[in-house]
Amino acid sequence: MGHLYFVRHGQTIWNVENKICGATDIALTDFGHEQAIETGKKILEEGIQADEILYSPLIRAAETARHISEITGIPRREEPRLTEQNFGKWESTPRDGADFRKAKELFACNYEGGESMLRLAQRVYNLLDEIKAESSEKTYILVAHNGIARMVQSYFYDMTNEEYAAFGVKNCAVVRYEFK
Repeated sequence: MGHLYFVRHGQTIWNVENKICGATDIALTDFGHEQAIETGKKILEEGIQADEILYSPLIRAAETARHISEITGIPRREEPRLTEQNFGKWESTPRDGADFRKAKELFACNYEGGESMLRLAQRVYNLLDEIKAESSEKTYILVAHNGIARMVQSYFYDMTNEEYAAFGVKNCAVVRYEFK
């Protein structure tokens, strides 16, 4: 079987301010752009081969994917299923707030206007199933968000709810996943 790579977008001002971005369209900081450029160089230097970059339509991921694509020459395509989870009323609130941590334990909850973990799992798992079916022929780099990173991790590895809630990927980290 094949593999894929996951890259979280570069830094945003809300990352710096410890706020939940969710589906709110927040741009990269100057440092976030630098991180994305460095990630593109790292992918090139390490000889990571991919046929296509799939990226979230939110500007922070789209810009990260653009930088990586321009440096590596790997073509990119927007993939709406990689849009970050909509955290409803929690967006722009502190990421480490006690009430939000408690709300994340409720997988069927839509966060008063947002999207439940179960609906997020459906769209991300469907995408990963499609990629898995193509993995003997194509390799992808997914550029998305921390909530998507958690869901991708849960697709490949068993996790408790606590492990799921605590999992995270640093801005512009590159993670490789193997299909079995």
